[in-house]
Amino acid sequence: MAESFPDSRLLDMLIVAGGRGTRDAVNCETTLGFLREAAAGVPRVASVCTGAFLLAATGLLDGRQATTHWRLAASLARNYPRVKVSPDRIFVRDGRIWTSAGITAGIDLALALIAEDLGEAVAKRTAQELVVYYRRPGSQSQYSALLELDGAGGRFAPLLAWTRERLSEPLSVERLADRVGMSPRHFARAFVAETGTTPAKAVERMRLEVARERIEGGTDPIDRIARLTGFGDPERMRRAFIRAVGQPPQSLRRGARVGGSASLASGGSA
Repeated sequence: MAESFPDSRLLDMLIVAGGRGTRDAVNCETTLGFLREAAAGVPRVASVCTGAFLLAATGLLDGRQATTHWRLAASLARNYPRVKVSPDRIFVRDGRIWTSAGITAGIDLALALIAEDLGEAVAKRTAQELVVYYRRPGSQSQYSALLELDGAGGRFAPLLAWTRERLSEPLSVERLADRVGMSPRHFARAFVAETGTTPAKAVERMRLEVARERIEGGTDPIDRIARLTGFGDPERMRRAFIRAVGQPPQSLRRGARVGGSASLASGGSA
């Protein structure tokens, strides 16, 4: 690799891909110097997946919000404490720098970039050609709470699926334990050992996930979403969102409207 970039004015954007090669590249001063010089002359810089580690190593992410694949978000925050890591975001824009989560999240980021440059109509047609959703908001969660709790088909997988279909109903430990034919005490201990969290926290996480989907992707009033997802009242839901994601539901809805629709582009299915 050349030690200097020929003419960064010829570029509209610098995109840094992720992958195993980033493990060595973050320690290569030639690579980092190349990126710093190239980034200095372009209006936008973006990364996909672990490409964020390279941007962080150059200092380009210092003081900025950024994301990466959720499995590596803690490592990014630990190794680069000046980066404000958002571990649960699909993609993040902070000024001229964009970062995305895993590989497929790079598609969401690309659609957002297309919309900014060429308009929503072109971005939507692009999504149709790719047969992907147009467009998941950048604030959408990277992973499913149900899948994470379920793991690789654990013993409580049927119960978790049953629970997710009944989030609007009372879901006490006693009711869940009765569903699987166990005493509440034995069930609570076994559930924590299997999933790493308590039954109450698992139910709240699933309620948060479904509520977030409705908030970011729909128009139902916040109080109705609170009822439908089992929170009961909007204030209880608001407190749960602030604990979990640091934002109230109203802020998430405003951010989703700015970021675009999460509806499936017509002309195909994902």
